[in-house]
Amino acid sequence: MFQEISFFMRLDLRRLEEWEPFEPFFFNTTFQKGVKIMALVKYGGGITQMSGSIAGNTFARNRYGNYVRARTKPVNPKTAQQIAVRTAVAYLADYWAQTLSAAQRAAWGLYASNVVMKNKLGESINLSGFNHFIRSNAWLRAILSATPKGPPVIFELPSQDGTLAVTASEATQQLTVTYDDGLAWADETGGFLILYQGQPQNAQRNFFAGPWRYMWTVSGVDAAPPAGPVVCDAIFAIAETQRQWIYARILRKDGRLSEIFRADCFTAA
Repeated sequence: MFQEISFFMRLDLRRLEEWEPFEPFFFNTTFQKGVKIMALVKYGGGITQMSGSIAGNTFARNRYGNYVRARTKPVNPKTAQQIAVRTAVAYLADYWAQTLSAAQRAAWGLYASNVVMKNKLGESINLSGFNHFIRSNAWLRAILSATPKGPPVIFELPSQDGTLAVTASEATQQLTVTYDDGLAWADETGGFLILYQGQPQNAQRNFFAGPWRYMWTVSGVDAAPPAGPVVCDAIFAIAETQRQWIYARILRKDGRLSEIFRADCFTAA
């Protein structure tokens, strides 16, 4: 059962961390147990978009427009993957503070100030040098236990691979990923194509945002690029007609990490 409530909201521009909905105060209303509550929002008066959480409410947007839902606290099963990533981030934070020189930290800051990123609202922002250091090295440390890379001296993210494609087979429980082995990462030892598999979905699903699991890494080699495609064992069990999503990132030898790019397919028998 799904119940939808429309309401208007105003923000005190002097204190953006606070918000006040017009009466009636819908979020304090008691509803039948099991009913999913979501509020549609129409912004105005200087506020055109909002994304993220304030107190117990999460603000987001889908194809139908802006909405507000109750904030949910993610479960913490403490899986091996979670522990590996948390350990890697803790290691890198200490490495930043204790091992990198002031000149190296400044070089990461220079890289960060020249690389424009997008926030949840699609606005252009600049991360800190520390943010980029963690972003570029977290996977490298968590999966390969490698020494951190960088700082980069080329002030741009690696290009995405527009040829990325995937097929999937229930019989073999494998995904076959096609990529462009002519890109620069493939022709350098220390460059990587990092692949993640999404949790399988019904065939009619048209959008997917997770969960994801690390699946495979294709390693670049100096003067001997690895030829595609690459065949990967499925991390999630897959079945015929299901829709499969993968996403990839490119990590260059100098520590620059690309944005996410994706591919999807329907599973064959």
